[in-house]
Amino acid sequence: MTNNINSLRKWLSKISIPVSKRWLYLVAGLVWSGVGILLNRYTYQWLHGMTFSRAMTFLLMGIFLAFMIYLWGFSNLARRNIHRIQKIDNRTPSIFAFQKWTSYPLVAVMIAMGIYLRKFSPVPKHLLASLYTGIGGGLLLSSFLYYRKVWEESITARAPRK
Repeated sequence: MTNNINSLRKWLSKISIPVSKRWLYLVAGLVWSGVGILLNRYTYQWLHGMTFSRAMTFLLMGIFLAFMIYLWGFSNLARRNIHRIQKIDNRTPSIFAFQKWTSYPLVAVMIAMGIYLRKFSPVPKHLLASLYTGIGGGLLLSSFLYYRKVWEESITARAPRK
């Protein structure tokens, strides 16, 4: 496993694009927002044909789940990731460093699980809608932590130096 990760690092270093840490925060925020919006788009498609009251039931369950996932999951993960990016010694790290190198295989597994749930799972789509709203909403809310860091870095960069 470690050998595969080192091989991946070598390959990525060849195609690496050096960027400032502010760009890493922005890329992370955009990726988290993009995935959150994508998941909620699936929710919309699945709930669109239902009666309003039934769709709202699943949507409200998903919104409640999104806040729980944000509070006890993704916000902590985003804060740890922001802290990790702050500690990077290199002034212009690779654009791929917006997340830990070891997270890339996990992301691939999560994408595969999402495809399975959407295409082959016997779980009804209206139940998946609540789960997708929860995960997507948690990602979207947590992405604002990255945007706040981009804002803070921009203000710091503009501040007069003494």
